[in-house]
Amino acid sequence: MLQMRPGCECCDRDLPPDSLDARICTFECTFCSDCAETRLGCVCPNCGGDLVQRPRRPAGKLAKFPTSTTRVLKPEGCQSRVEPAA
Repeated sequence: MLQMRPGCECCDRDLPPDSLDARICTFECTFCSDCAETRLGCVCPNCGGDLVQRPRRPAGKLAKFPTSTTRVLKPEGCQSRVEPAA
């Protein structure tokens, strides 16, 4: 079962379990869509894997299968993997 971490590792934006803006890699590193797309080029800065849309957990399953409450945040921010346009 996915941990479904509650926030973006780069900017600490809240990412509730029904968010369409959450992106994860296969190690469940979690980022918002803005950071994933504009800062990271949809590549996880931790493992180099693809960042894809995180599945949503149905509200009816949250009581039995709660999401993680542990926030992971990089205090130094995330390194951009996207080269600036020339």
